[in-house]
Amino acid sequence: MKGQLSKLVLPIFIETALVMMLGAVDTVMLSQHSDNSVAAVGVVNQLVNLAVLVFQVISFGTTVLCSQYLGAGLKERMVQTTGVAILLNAVSGLLISATLYFGCTWMLQLMGLRPELLGEGVSYMRIVGAFAFFQAVSLAISASFRSAGKAIYPMMVTVVVNLLNILGNYTLIFGKFGMPALGVEGAAISTSIARGASMVLLFILLFRKHIPAFPLRLFRPFPWIELKNLLKVGLPAAGEEISYSGSQVVITFFINMLGNAALATRTYCWNMIFFVFIFSIAMGQGGAILIGHLVGEKRVTAAYLLGCYTRRLAIIVSVVLSVMLALGGGFILSWLTDNPEILRLGKIILWIDVLLEVGRATNIWATQALRATGDVNYQFYVGITVQWIVSVGLSYLLGIHWGFGLLGMWVSFMLDENIRGLIFIFRWRSLKWATKSFVK
Repeated sequence: MKGQLSKLVLPIFIETALVMMLGAVDTVMLSQHSDNSVAAVGVVNQLVNLAVLVFQVISFGTTVLCSQYLGAGLKERMVQTTGVAILLNAVSGLLISATLYFGCTWMLQLMGLRPELLGEGVSYMRIVGAFAFFQAVSLAISASFRSAGKAIYPMMVTVVVNLLNILGNYTLIFGKFGMPALGVEGAAISTSIARGASMVLLFILLFRKHIPAFPLRLFRPFPWIELKNLLKVGLPAAGEEISYSGSQVVITFFINMLGNAALATRTYCWNMIFFVFIFSIAMGQGGAILIGHLVGEKRVTAAYLLGCYTRRLAIIVSVVLSVMLALGGGFILSWLTDNPEILRLGKIILWIDVLLEVGRATNIWATQALRATGDVNYQFYVGITVQWIVSVGLSYLLGIHWGFGLLGMWVSFMLDENIRGLIFIFRWRSLKWATKSFVK
């Protein structure tokens, strides 16, 4: 089982890191343009990420259902689930894209984005938002690949996409190879083209390496039971993620009250910290796929022990990486900016984050593992309660009301992650998830 886990975790880890690179490359290259550009894009990405979570409703369900069906030997139901997932994400993606394109100005004004940042924010959001449906379809296809233990293919696509994005950013942000220097707009165009290429490549691989065809007999009549199951898994799962991202949008509004330096610091630190917990994401997703297979095979004890193993490993690696980042973070920040306030805040935040990563690694593992078993509601109720009381409430009290600024807010993030982590550990140990399987 550990051998299977490593074959899943490594490509998922690489893919997740490279997906993050799409945003990080924009941040790094725009940092050479101006700190204001970084701050504007940081606010936009909060809104875009919130919208993308709508696509995760189906993607979460796809991974869980396909994993359990494959574990139980129900291949045709896996094909049905994948087909329904791609269709639904394509439709919802187009609707979300239209909303982001036409509503970008009032959304950013609602976020309190300052006039000097609004122009660049609107330019970036209008382009990235218009083509968000590329990501919607890609997420559904990637979820099906991973559930079948074929995570290597989404990873290969992401390698190509990142190379395209880096080249596109260099060309369009700074005006190379005879192209105009477009700044923020150039970054948005490059990212959108890269995501479009990702969708096309994933479709090609889907038909060649995973599902050769979607027979019409499997969709006549329409498999409403699979749609129902997708939503049964996806809605609570995405609800928890939307709650988290919604809380981050509110917190971003608070940070905006502190000034442009605080916004830029948050953006720089977030892009650095993400590379700390991508191992937890990969371990959580890889472990969840195997847990889903074991649940489909009715091997509850094996699923429990695998979950405990993946949790311990995720915590250990995340803490080690966060300490390394805290030690070297000052050098990385000095390469990105020369603003002394950003440098001062960033160095302290990276040390606070060491404690935060213990809770975050636990939460990432727990949400994936519990979803894989079919226990999909518990983390939603815990998340929406603790996130808004501790993360949002304390952020306002510590950061704004009591004047501790961005540092006080980061302390509230740390408390939120660790409180939820403890609650989820008790849930896993209770084994109440053992009766939630979709395979009867």
